[in-house]
Amino acid sequence: MTVAKHCAYKIRHIEHCWIPMADGIRLSARIWMPENAEAKPVPAIFEFIPYRKRDGVRLRDETMHPYFAGHGYACIRVDIRGSGDSEGVLMDEYLQQELDDGVTVIEWLEKQPWCDGNIGMYGISWGGFNGLQIAAMQPPQLKAIVSVCSTDDRYADDVHYMGGCLLGDNLSWASTMFAYNSLPPDPQIVGNKWRDMWFERLKGSGLWLDTWLNHQHRDEYWQHGSICEDFSKVQIPVMAVSGWADGYSNAVFRLLTNLPGPRQGLIGPWSHKYPHIGVPGPAIGFLQECLRWWDKWLKGIETGIMDEPMLRAWMLDSMPPSTSYHQRFGRWVSEPSWPSSNIGTLAFKLDKYRLVDEFAEVAEEELCLQSPLSNGLFAGKWCSYSTTPDLPHDQREEEGGALVFTSEALDTSLEIMGAVVIELEISASKPMAMIAVRLSDVHPDNKSSRVTYGLLNLTHRDSHENPTPLQPNKRYWVKLQLNGIAQTFPKGHRIRIAISSSYFPLAWPPAESTQLKIYTGCSRVILPSRIPREETITFLDPEASVSGAKQQLIEGHHNWRVIRELDKDLSTLEVINDNGTYLLEDIDLIVNREANEWYSYQRDDFQSAQGKTLWRWGFKRGDWAVETVTRTLLHCDEFYFYLDAELDAYEGDKRVYSQNWNLRINRNWV
Repeated sequence: MTVAKHCAYKIRHIEHCWIPMADGIRLSARIWMPENAEAKPVPAIFEFIPYRKRDGVRLRDETMHPYFAGHGYACIRVDIRGSGDSEGVLMDEYLQQELDDGVTVIEWLEKQPWCDGNIGMYGISWGGFNGLQIAAMQPPQLKAIVSVCSTDDRYADDVHYMGGCLLGDNLSWASTMFAYNSLPPDPQIVGNKWRDMWFERLKGSGLWLDTWLNHQHRDEYWQHGSICEDFSKVQIPVMAVSGWADGYSNAVFRLLTNLPGPRQGLIGPWSHKYPHIGVPGPAIGFLQECLRWWDKWLKGIETGIMDEPMLRAWMLDSMPPSTSYHQRFGRWVSEPSWPSSNIGTLAFKLDKYRLVDEFAEVAEEELCLQSPLSNGLFAGKWCSYSTTPDLPHDQREEEGGALVFTSEALDTSLEIMGAVVIELEISASKPMAMIAVRLSDVHPDNKSSRVTYGLLNLTHRDSHENPTPLQPNKRYWVKLQLNGIAQTFPKGHRIRIAISSSYFPLAWPPAESTQLKIYTGCSRVILPSRIPREETITFLDPEASVSGAKQQLIEGHHNWRVIRELDKDLSTLEVINDNGTYLLEDIDLIVNREANEWYSYQRDDFQSAQGKTLWRWGFKRGDWAVETVTRTLLHCDEFYFYLDAELDAYEGDKRVYSQNWNLRINRNWV
C-alpha cells in the first residue's frame, strides 16, 4: 500500500470532542480536518460505530480519515452511545435511539464553522448498516453515503439467520458485542467518572443473544432498520461495496435493483474488509474511488465517477480449494445496469447423482438423504474476517454426507454472475428439516472448491414471518436462491451440486435428524450465465495515510482446528482469534485481546450441538489496569435453547463486578 504523499491540505487533528444529544448524553468524537477549514468550510464525512475509536480500531481509522481530510474534508469518527468514550449505555444494534443520535450528530456538524453543510456517511459493517438506515430517515444535510459490507435486510441476510436457519455466527457475533459492551472508557478522555460509566455499562448493556434468540422469525424487530421494507425512502446517492468472501455481497445486487437514486456497486474478492486493505487480494485504491464519489456529491465536482458502469465486480478464476487465499486470480468485469441484460440462464436437471441438460428426458428417482452432524465442519465461516483459515476447505469430505449431482466435464469454459437458484421437489420424514445447498467447481484431479451456497429451513419454505411445519412424507416444491457470485468454470472442469440436511456449525441443526427425499425429473438448478467480453476495468493502487505506531509485546495466534475424539465420539471445531498484547505508542496504552470459540457435538445426536465462547480483553497504562472476561454457552434440546453466560470485570487483581445468566428460550421451528 502506498502512503499518500500528495494531499492538498495540512491537517488539524482533534483527539476528542463532545457532541451533545437531546437528552443530555454526550458522544465522543475524533476529528480530522484541513487546518484552514474554519476560514474555508468543507464538507464533512461521518463514521458512526461502536468499536472504540480510542483503542479498538484506532490504527485503521488513521489510514482513512486523515487521508480524506488531506483532500479537503472534515472527517468525524463518533463512538455510538454507550461504546468507547461516549456516555450512556448500548443495549442493542440499530436501535431508534442510535439512529436519532446519528441525525443529531449530522445536525451538529452542519452548525460547525468548519463545515459547509454538505455531509456524507461512510462505514463498513455496522457503519454501513446505519448509513443506509439514517439515509432512510432523510436528514436534509446528508447528501450521499458509502456503505461497505452492509445489508438492507436484517433478518434474511445478516449475521443472525439465513433462510430461516439460525447461524453459528449469531453466537459468535453476540459474544463479540458482549465483550465490547463490558469495556470501560479511557480515563484520559472522560476523567474520574470512567468507573461510573463502566459500571453503568456492565449493569445495563444486557445479553443481546437472549434478544436475538427470542425473535426467530421475521417480525417487527427485524423489519426495523431493514430498508428493504421501503427502498424509496433512500433518495440520496449510494455506493454499495462488498466482497465475495464477505457475508453481505447479496445486498449490493438488491440495492442496485431497488434504490431509486444514483447508485454504484463494487464487489471484489475480499472478505469483511475495506477494499484498500482487502484480503484476499487484489486490494484496490478504494480511498481514491471514495474521493471521486465525495467530490461529485459533496463538492459538485465532475469526477467521472457516474460515467463508470453501475456494477464493477471481480470475476473469480478457478483455484484449488484453500481455507486461506492471499490473492484470488481473476479479472474486473462490469455491467452497465443491474439486473443486466447481459446475464442469461443455463439450467441443469437433477438426474440420479448427475446434472444433465435441462431438455434431457429424466426419469423420476426418489433419492434419500440424512446427513451426519459432521457435514459442515469444513464449511468455513458465514462471513470471513480474514482471521484465516476461515474459508471453506476441499469439499470432498463434506460431500460424503450429502446428495451429490455432478455434470459432465465442460466442453467450453462457463462464466456465471449473479444468484444461482435451485428448485427441488422434496419430502421429509418429520415436521421440521433444513437443507444446505452448495455449488462447487470440480477440478480434473477431483478436488472440489465451493463456489457458493444457500440455506433453507423448510418450515420457512413459504414465509419467514409465519413458518409452517412440514407434513411428513408429503411432497413439496421449494425454491432456494444461493448467495450471488461471479465465477469462471474452465473447460474440462465439472459443476457439482451437493445437498445436505445439516451444516453445523455454520448453521444450527434442527431439533432431530430428519430423512429427506429428493425427487429427480423436475428438480433443477439454474445458473446465471454470462457471455465473456473484452473490457478494461482498472483501479489505482491502494493509498492510505500513516497510522500511529503499534508495538507487539506478545504475539497473537489465529487458527481453526477440527478435533475428533473417537473414544468419546466427540467432534469439536475450535476457533482461535488471539491478537496478543500490544502497545499503542501515541496514547501509551497496552491492550490485550483474545477470543476463543468451540462448536461441538457427540455421536450423531442433534440435541448435543453446542457453542461456547470465551473473550478476554484488558487495558493497562501506568497504575490503571482493567480486564473483562466474558463466557457464553448455547446448547439445546428438542424444545428449548439454553443460554448460560458469565461476565467478570477486574480492576488490577480484584474482581469488581460479576453477573451470571441462565436462560431458557423456546425453539420456534428453528
